Amino acid sequence: MRFAIYSVLSSAWLCLPICAAAAPTEPFPSTYQPIASAATVLRHATVLIGNGGRLDDADVLLRDGKVQAVGSNLQAPADTIEIDASGKWVTPGLIDVHSHLGVYASPGVNAHSDGNEMTAPVTAQVWAEHGVWPQDPGFAKALAGGITSMQILPGSANLIGGRGVTLKNVPATTMQAMKFPAAPHGLKMACGENPKRVYGTRMQAPMTRMGNMAGYRAAFIEARDYIQQWADYDKAVAKAGKDKKADPAKAPKRDLRLETLAGALNGEIQVHIHCYRADEMANMIDLANEFGFKIAAFHHGVEAYKLADVLASEHICGALWADWWGFKMEAFDGIEENIALVDRPEGGCAIVHSDSAEGIQRLNQEAAKVIGSAQRAGIAIAPERAIRWLTENAARALGVLDRTGTLEAGKMGDVVVWNGNPFSVYAKADKVFIDGALLYDHNDASRHPVSDFMLGLETSP
Repeated sequence: MRFAIYSVLSSAWLCLPICAAAAPTEPFPSTYQPIASAATVLRHATVLIGNGGRLDDADVLLRDGKVQAVGSNLQAPADTIEIDASGKWVTPGLIDVHSHLGVYASPGVNAHSDGNEMTAPVTAQVWAEHGVWPQDPGFAKALAGGITSMQILPGSANLIGGRGVTLKNVPATTMQAMKFPAAPHGLKMACGENPKRVYGTRMQAPMTRMGNMAGYRAAFIEARDYIQQWADYDKAVAKAGKDKKADPAKAPKRDLRLETLAGALNGEIQVHIHCYRADEMANMIDLANEFGFKIAAFHHGVEAYKLADVLASEHICGALWADWWGFKMEAFDGIEENIALVDRPEGGCAIVHSDSAEGIQRLNQEAAKVIGSAQRAGIAIAPERAIRWLTENAARALGVLDRTGTLEAGKMGDVVVWNGNPFSVYAKADKVFIDGALLYDHNDASRHPVSDFMLGLETSP
């Protein structure tokens, strides 16, 4: 039984029985199950599909937790709840690929600082999900901003900081009950100033960018050897099975650090790299080519515009800020057109991310900044293209595009109804659905979830 940690005035939220069977061999399996939902049709909205498409005066039908259909004058079963969305805009649920909610929870005190395991330059053995506090009030604030899924990452103190986890933004007692089913883990890596600053001041390696690169290479050499050890063991076991006289080999010792790195090399874990400078991104691409892994996205990347063509040709996403720059040396050469230039028509994959407990509440407005900056530079970007920075491209980088990120039949019913153009400074999320269930309603106080941690601070309406 799972009980909601969010309390609202509606009794429907007081107890959510959610159980799930998981593969017995999967560690820390997802127990997430969609909250029961009624069939709902949103009528006469401007619909941004999330893949570059736009429909005016269109309907979106949600049924059994999925997007059933998108189009005009949709036929809906008699028991369907009808919502007049005239004058409103409908988009897929927004996805933040770089969040630290739960591991740097609110309030921001040392007791909640669980994002950086600063005990060694490579801590690939740690998993962000084991530090997630589901009662973080930031989850509810993000929901009010239209965030339906997010990747929670370790911090960037280390060369390789550990695994990230993708969560559905639902109320839950446990991390497992938020965990996006079957989403691949992410691997958090970091370039530049952060790791060399943290370890250099301790008179430990790395102290320089040279040391950073040597540290990555050494770690992946170990991981490659680890993969080979297990391959040799499997061959020996197979041979022993055929040859009754052969002695079976002894299995290699399990190593959680190398297990994670091996997962990245094998393509089972998405690689996400905190990296600001273009020259360092180029080095990391060469590193990936040396060891044969794929980079899902560079995060922050204030100089990504300098090699936008390379990112497009390598099919690497740029998860970027709209206008953060100048707060340290490696962030000085940023431009406000960065995302617009990375979002190349052929092969470009631009994403707006937050890396902020405040920014995650208004990702749509961060994207609006990019549209404005691009327009001043003579680049016109339509809303139906810009929404991809928050939906389709983000889902692609997390390895979940087959299930979310666009409003297409059969995908999760993660939907936001906006009071107008989502890229207006006046835009607010009117309603937020996750797997077809209405979890937030701006105009209904009983649909404003509040974590148990905040109950003592709430006053009666």
